[in-house]
Amino acid sequence: MNAPFFYIASYEASQQQVMLDETNSKHAIQVLRLKKGDALLLTDGCGHLINGVIADEHRKACTVQIESVAFSARPADPVILAVSLLKNANRFEWLLEKVTELGVSRIVPLICERTEKETMRMDRLQAVLVSAMLQSQQCWLPVLDSPQPFSYLAQLKETASNCCIAYCGDVSKIPLAACKILPGASLVCIGPEGDFTANEQAEAAANGFTTVSLGATRLRTETAAMVASALLCQRATLH
Repeated sequence: MNAPFFYIASYEASQQQVMLDETNSKHAIQVLRLKKGDALLLTDGCGHLINGVIADEHRKACTVQIESVAFSARPADPVILAVSLLKNANRFEWLLEKVTELGVSRIVPLICERTEKETMRMDRLQAVLVSAMLQSQQCWLPVLDSPQPFSYLAQLKETASNCCIAYCGDVSKIPLAACKILPGASLVCIGPEGDFTANEQAEAAANGFTTVSLGATRLRTETAAMVASALLCQRATLH
């Protein structure tokens, strides 16, 4: 993708033109200095890659003429990351940015017994996801859930073929890299600083989650989330 790449909130197959919002219009016309007839790419984050040219170079409402549209289906083996919210908002944003670049399909913020923060700015985090999607040249925007209690994992498990929980405690576990991965969605759960409690790990195990390790060292939540996501996203591409 050599042309500038922009996100649009929605797209209908019947559309022949798209109007960029004010922020994207200013970036296209005033920052990138695009002119009428210049090519650019658009995506709605739902699999559509739109090739277009600027029809009206208005700096607040730039109009794009659609020339062609390609569609990419969602990954057949999506990765779902359920991860504790972090007290440090910047670290959580970094986490979302990196797992989006890796190709995670859904992110479920968890409120666990040791989670220190239970709220988040959805609008800001959505902007982080959009930016990371465009930077990594993808056409699917990850789904970002609102914060959910740990007990929600029992319900979330029904959406995945492979379910595991990373845990540092002294219980039987296997390396995530050695897990047998079945076709279909993979769900991995990462706890807060201080890890899941023993009760949470036992509850997950009772619900059919495989307890896994991510290596010999103790990782920060955001590092563990990135390692687990990278392993599962890479293995998904091999199916």
